[in-house]
Amino acid sequence: MSTTGATADPLAALGSLPGLAESVESVRKAVDRVYGHRVMRRRSNEITSEAALRGARGSAALSGADWALEEVRRRSDFGADAEAMVMGAALRLTAEAGQLLSIWRQSPLRVLARLHLVAAATQGDEVGRPRQAGEPVDEPLLELPLPDAREVSGRLEGLADLIIAGTSAPALVTAAVVHGELLALRPFTSHNGLVARTAERIVLIGSGLDPKAVCPPEVGHAELGRASYLAALDGYASGTPEGMAAWIAHCGRAIELGARESTAVCEALQRGAA
Repeated sequence: MSTTGATADPLAALGSLPGLAESVESVRKAVDRVYGHRVMRRRSNEITSEAALRGARGSAALSGADWALEEVRRRSDFGADAEAMVMGAALRLTAEAGQLLSIWRQSPLRVLARLHLVAAATQGDEVGRPRQAGEPVDEPLLELPLPDAREVSGRLEGLADLIIAGTSAPALVTAAVVHGELLALRPFTSHNGLVARTAERIVLIGSGLDPKAVCPPEVGHAELGRASYLAALDGYASGTPEGMAAWIAHCGRAIELGARESTAVCEALQRGAA
């Protein structure tokens, strides 16, 4: 995403793209339905915990570890094989997200580095920092052209500047841009998809749209399917107004589906079935 031009708040300008006002309003209504449920008044911590588990499962599915929810509940060893390691990384990131909210607005690059460190769970020199020239990227499910390290550095700085400066854009727009930019850049040598989706979650929580983290967009992204996810990402990477609007709308639909999932959990708890 270019951050140059006459517009002082480019994220706010994106919010005026055709059709996005409807997406923003639809997301707000979906989120309000969850927060207005009577179960949320008494058992919100349970909904938050369940949303975290389901969100981690959805994010891992998009990175190649598509496990049943009950398998995620059952397993305790997440280092046995490649899929288990992806799932473990997704669970760790979900747990870490809430600890980084106070840092995000002041130092988003520090948060991203921390997320990569948590996801990778190793001590290699490449962990916890943007990739350098010549370093490979292990992200086999994303086939977009890979920007070089210099471009990555410049665009990360631009993204950080936008976040620190603040924006009047709806939370949906900011979250979608953060998510899309990190996927397009793949700034780390691994786990970029997991980090990007966690950053989207952090924006939604920190913005106040979903302060209790009960509307996991990862659930919706997984439900919409990897093919739809990657097609929408192609639109973001194109940089065209139509492509950007399609990506942001896709992210909005994912949040709505995450909200619907938690509404169903609330209903189940109310019936005494969960």
